[in-house]
Amino acid sequence: MALVGGLIGLPMFFEIGLVLLILVIILVTRRTELPLMKVGIPALAGLSVMHALVPPHPGPLATIGLVKADLGITLGLGVVVAIPTLAVAGPLFSTLAAKWVPVGAPALFVSANGDEQGHSGIAPRQPSFGITLATVLLPVVLMMGKAFADIFLDTGSLDFIGEPLVALLLTTLLAIFSLGRASGMTGQQISDTIGNSLPPIAGILLIVGAGGGFKQVLVDTGIGTMLANWVSGSAVSPLLLAWLVAVMIRLATGSATVATITTAGILAPVAAGMTSTHAALLVLAIGAGSVFFSHVNDAGFWLVKEYFGVSVGENIKTWSLMETVLSVTALVTVLLVSLII
Repeated sequence: MALVGGLIGLPMFFEIGLVLLILVIILVTRRTELPLMKVGIPALAGLSVMHALVPPHPGPLATIGLVKADLGITLGLGVVVAIPTLAVAGPLFSTLAAKWVPVGAPALFVSANGDEQGHSGIAPRQPSFGITLATVLLPVVLMMGKAFADIFLDTGSLDFIGEPLVALLLTTLLAIFSLGRASGMTGQQISDTIGNSLPPIAGILLIVGAGGGFKQVLVDTGIGTMLANWVSGSAVSPLLLAWLVAVMIRLATGSATVATITTAGILAPVAAGMTSTHAALLVLAIGAGSVFFSHVNDAGFWLVKEYFGVSVGENIKTWSLMETVLSVTALVTVLLVSLII
């Protein structure tokens, strides 16, 4: 389930990925008779770690631009950091979470007579697993291809298609055929689906815009230059400092994206003198801090609570602690990587 969550979370916001994945979590829990947390926590960890560390998510992508990090290096190191982080915060922590909150699957997607909903008895036309996986991974493949081309080729032939916005646009066009047409949708149905997907984007744009505005307010106060001067004359690791700043903004605002963008704006002067590798690690340290201890001011906290059917206290002992373990594990991994390279 951790791998499934990671694949689903690769191109999607956490909240959207959870809505798509919750049916799978509940059905797997019900049919395997495993504790809900044993199945749900790894899936949530997969969604969250991708949201925090791996482009083309808005937070890491915006941070890369603000601190002038290299996209390909950040993407590659993000995957390296995400793997052990996911293993610890997902399968390993889920064992403890299942003991602390031993609950089964909630009574969702079940009809009045006890039958599972979502199955009409006639198998719908679905795209193959290979086509679906290729569509999901295409933006990452294009961006990684650009990174390798920059290293081994001098022509810059993949610079255009490897840009995040172009890669996502090409993936969207491919999905119209590989996921839309392949599932039997007509041209009008595809058009309606694309049109209906635009209004929810407004909320995401507002979150990103608010984070950028908050960032600029703090930058204009000169706090970034002050921190850069302080770090240059102290023994404090810039990576640890970036993580701490992101944690404070995360706890105050509840939004991982706002915490990421704001921290990147503050720490941009600190990144000015870094190598490309350490600038990429700074992006990952900020991303790790941005998901620390989700609590009541985070929309994701309430989404998980309601879907899993647990109390606020139980959600803190499972979801909130999972986010904390994920954040700390990612930071430790980033610091270890910084000592090696």
